[in-house]
Order: sequence, then C-alpha cells, then structure tokens
Amino acid sequence: MADQTHVLFVEDDDVIREATQLALERDGFAVTAMPDGLSGLEAFRADRPDIALLDVMVPGLDGVSLCRRIRDESTVPVIMLSARADSIDVVLGLEAGADDYVTKPFDGAVLVARIRAVLRRFGHAGGSDRADDSAAAADAGVLTFGELEVDTEGMEVRRAGQPVALTPTEMRLLLEFSSAPGTVLSRDKLLERVWDYGWGGDTRVVDVHVQRLRTKIGQDRIETVRGFGYKLKA
Repeated sequence: MADQTHVLFVEDDDVIREATQLALERDGFAVTAMPDGLSGLEAFRADRPDIALLDVMVPGLDGVSLCRRIRDESTVPVIMLSARADSIDVVLGLEAGADDYVTKPFDGAVLVARIRAVLRRFGHAGGSDRADDSAAAADAGVLTFGELEVDTEGMEVRRAGQPVALTPTEMRLLLEFSSAPGTVLSRDKLLERVWDYGWGGDTRVVDVHVQRLRTKIGQDRIETVRGFGYKLKA
C-alpha cells in the first residue's frame, strides 16, 4: 500500500460506493471509502490520503463543507462528485477549494483519467511535467508585478512582502499567467495547460479558480478580456 496512491472516497450510496471502490482498486489505487462526511473527515485526518473524492450530497457533513475542512488543513487535491452538471453545487464545491469535479453518473474510465490528471498536476503518478514546463517558461528567479512577487524556483508568492498561501492548482494557474504577462490566455488553453485536459472541459473550473486567485493576489491583477479569456497585468 505504501507504493499505491491512496484515495479517500466519501459516498453515501452503498452501490455506488462499493462499485467505485472496486473499480479504483482494480486500477491499482488503495481506497478508503466512507459513507458520510464526518467519518470521511476522521479518515482524512487519520490516513492523510493522496487525493479525496467527495460526493456533494452526503449526510452528517456535506461534501462542500467537508472540502472546506480539508482545505483548511491541507492542499491535498480534491475532486467533487455532483449529480447534476448545471447544479450550483458544482460552483460551491470549487469555491470551497475543490480542484475539479465529475458529474454523476460517471464512467469508471473517465473518473480514473480525471484522478490521474489531477495527480500529475500535484506531482503524483509519474510527476507533473506541465508544472516544470510552466516554471521554466516563467524563467528562473523572482518575477515582480507591482506588489506581487512570484518565486518560480521556490514556488512561493508574496504580496506586499507578505506570503500568499496558494493551492498547487492556484500556483500552476499563476505560473501560466506570469510566464506571459499581458498575453490573453483563453479558458480552453488554461484547461489544457493547468488542468491537463486533453479533452473539452467545463470552463467554470477556470472561472472559479481565477476568482479564488484574485482574492489572494489582488482583484485587479488578473484582467478579464471579454470573449477571449484572462491576462495578468504586467
């Protein structure tokens, strides 16, 4: 188990929980499956998994609240599971700190692909080549944008001299912007570069993460270019 990627899976539907656990284990993951949010939080604190899959609607402590609790304690990647693609729960989950989401019902192969994509970004499952490329593109050393400083070697960010705590996904997003300040990056390009999507994805993931990043580095630092995407003000 030491060499396996450890997945925390919180799902209250017995059939879905057991079937998904078996499918993930067949793909080589070690899985801790819990039926409610409170037991999921206990399992997270006890086991410190490599990634968490959280269903939005679970009893005790709902998935969004559980995500917030996990994010308060860790930058471990989180994928939310939502029954409806157009549900406000998707946005709430992303705003709570989730890195991605998958709509139910889901295909097992798609879920595994999304898990592995997230893990690559976080340096698991063979490493995060994209993050290395982004850092290299941003050039070595400290980049300065007004009161914002981005250390591309130390993976640290400061605003007005104070450290800014970013999740790995937020850091990757900022590296993409800082590698080409003043250049408009489309949502699709950001999905490809930051989320490692080789297929179409929901651009709400980008929009919510950009908004979260803005709250940390300054609302006016990232500009929206309507109809095209976003750019970092040089």
